Amino acid sequence: MTRKELLDDIAAEYGLTAQWTGRAAPAPRVLAALAKVPREQFVPDADVPYAYENTALPIGYGQTISQPYIVAIMTDLLDLSAASTVLEIGTGSGYQAAILAELAARVFTIEVVPELAARARMTLQRLGYSNVEIRAGDGGLGWPEAAPFDGIIVTAAAPAIPPALVAQLKRGGQMVIPVGEPGDQTLTVVTKTQDGAVRRRGTIPVAFVPFTGRAKLLRQS
Repeated sequence: MTRKELLDDIAAEYGLTAQWTGRAAPAPRVLAALAKVPREQFVPDADVPYAYENTALPIGYGQTISQPYIVAIMTDLLDLSAASTVLEIGTGSGYQAAILAELAARVFTIEVVPELAARARMTLQRLGYSNVEIRAGDGGLGWPEAAPFDGIIVTAAAPAIPPALVAQLKRGGQMVIPVGEPGDQTLTVVTKTQDGAVRRRGTIPVAFVPFTGRAKLLRQS
């Protein structure tokens, strides 16, 4: 599949899921970011021929680079502006961070696997993304010193929404996070209103690798 064919496939999938996501077509800025960022730079060499397939791919350490449609819709649901500051939990290969960097002023991203964090840092630096800061650590704790964030995106499924991340979300901001156990996950949009109230809305069923940070323990606490 070519990059253009992938973008067409993503647009078609938007139409199929619009009744749940509320998005009938990709926002032009999101589509432009997907067209610009070279996904082949973020996948293992053996998977470069499949870089523009609309599917998740393994990146090692039990992690994956997300399906491009999922990257698109999660990014879209954040409603970022060029002035936004955004937090990503689960850097992985760095592909989602690159998409965010095309849309926002600053991107802070946390990866629990140090080797993946180091690899993503090198890739993003090589591609010239100077507005991305990467930290290896527990994403469930967020990045308090850089908060509050206009948007937060979580690329692993948590059993519940991490309170630390809600606390670091700016009033008027959105968090997009897969919530649930394996086999029963829902892509969820969390909105913090201007008066500080927190609202959540489920959208589509998804399948993500499990959150391995502090949020994993929430149901036991």
